[in-house]
Amino acid sequence: MQKKSVSDSGINPINPASPLRPEKKGQQSLEEAHLNGVALFLCIFFILLGVGLAIYMDETDAPIGWTLVVSLGLMLMGFILLYSLRMARQWEKAVVLRLGKFHGLRGAGLFWLMPLIDSVTIWVDQRVMVTPFSAEKTLTRDTVPVNVDAVLFWGVWDAEKAALEVENYKVAIAWAAQTALREVIGQMTLADILIGRNKMDADLQKIIDERTTPWGITVQSVEIRDVIIPQDLEDAMSRQAQAERERQSRIILGESEKQIASSFAEASAAYVNNPTALHLRAMNMLFEGLKQKGALVIVPSSAVDTMNLGGMSGLVSLAQNVKEQREKEG
Repeated sequence: MQKKSVSDSGINPINPASPLRPEKKGQQSLEEAHLNGVALFLCIFFILLGVGLAIYMDETDAPIGWTLVVSLGLMLMGFILLYSLRMARQWEKAVVLRLGKFHGLRGAGLFWLMPLIDSVTIWVDQRVMVTPFSAEKTLTRDTVPVNVDAVLFWGVWDAEKAALEVENYKVAIAWAAQTALREVIGQMTLADILIGRNKMDADLQKIIDERTTPWGITVQSVEIRDVIIPQDLEDAMSRQAQAERERQSRIILGESEKQIASSFAEASAAYVNNPTALHLRAMNMLFEGLKQKGALVIVPSSAVDTMNLGGMSGLVSLAQNVKEQREKEG
């Protein structure tokens, strides 16, 4: 039984729960062949030229042998050009094998292959690639299961190593990134993961880059996108944060009460040997309270005679009545 690779089995190496998106076979074969307009035009041109010469030579009573040789030769030249003339795009390198051995890299632009001898096994994309990966239900150092999503930015700097040292470098770097993420999570506590993402990014980049450098691949950066913790733990952390804020508010309130008490103590010292000032201050406070509409002030009966509160309240009432009468007339 033939063993299928990970990509052939339809399993996504980044997230095994989601299958790979299948491509249309026609588009895939055309893309792998890297057929270009120049080779296709030359192939059609030589085929039509061979057919045209065959018709012309048949009308001029030329020998049939020569007619077949010329027409078939032109058609064969067209098919050879279609196979041998390849074109690599600006960001690509073509890995050429000659009789099964590495011969060299070709591209970008048009290049020539020896018919039946040379073959292009892989086209290496040297642009910056983006690979999302994740680690699900991975235990931290303090045994908390977390789900972490991250993004890897990487590029191929040596197309020869990427083609010869690893079977499928895209799948390999995805698995390397995922295993490195699990390893880093296992060495950190939940608090370190939540507040130390920059350090986690740097550690991941270093570990993955060490694994992929022999493959001719360099890691430019790793970015943690999201850290998901269990709902129960999230609720407990929320309650803990609320309790901490409540504690801080009570501490601040207590400090405020201490400052107010200290201010009152300083103010009371000014009235110790000056009863007249204390008397005036008390009358001012009552006056301010009685000015409020509908205000009710309860004072000891002895204070009524001492501070003449009855007369003062009458004056306040009279002033309010005069004010309301003026407002109605105006």
